[in-house]
Amino acid sequence: MSGFPILRTDRLVLRSFNLVDAPEIQRLAGHRDIAATTMRIPHPYEDGMAEKWLASIERSFEKGEAIVWAITRKKDGQLLGATGLEIRAEDERAELGYWIGKPYWGQGYCTEAARAVVQYGFEYLRLNRIKAHHFAQNPASGRVLQKIGMIREGRLVQEIKKWGEFVDLEIYGIVRPKSFF
Repeated sequence: MSGFPILRTDRLVLRSFNLVDAPEIQRLAGHRDIAATTMRIPHPYEDGMAEKWLASIERSFEKGEAIVWAITRKKDGQLLGATGLEIRAEDERAELGYWIGKPYWGQGYCTEAARAVVQYGFEYLRLNRIKAHHFAQNPASGRVLQKIGMIREGRLVQEIKKWGEFVDLEIYGIVRPKSFF
């Protein structure tokens, strides 16, 4: 992939992360409720973890394996969370992921960002399919996926072990509409 794509919506700018974002990433992602609803965010979120994550997403972008955007509010640049695609170019598919800082829950930011990312995946990456999943005990994430047009495809029972307990995953997917050809 060439230069990092910046996406704009009515209220948001999705941009690349910078090292200066690390303290705010740690503050937002460090909330226990964020870690409880995601597979890969640890708790506690210790010093240095944000910087390590930033380096890893930069490497993944350079290899064409993933694009991770900082979700920022257009009016003031406030970092709200992250969204991205893990890309399987050989299969023309990707997996959508996201998290939003707890102070920004319930304001539609995640839906707005996810919609822009899915559109980018179909329109510019020419993906055929985008999938996503969420913990069964996090129905708000499922509502985001439904609002952006994804279809629930099933449940993977006890698929993940999170904090010593097995968790079910709800699986969603969407294929490229013919309008993107």
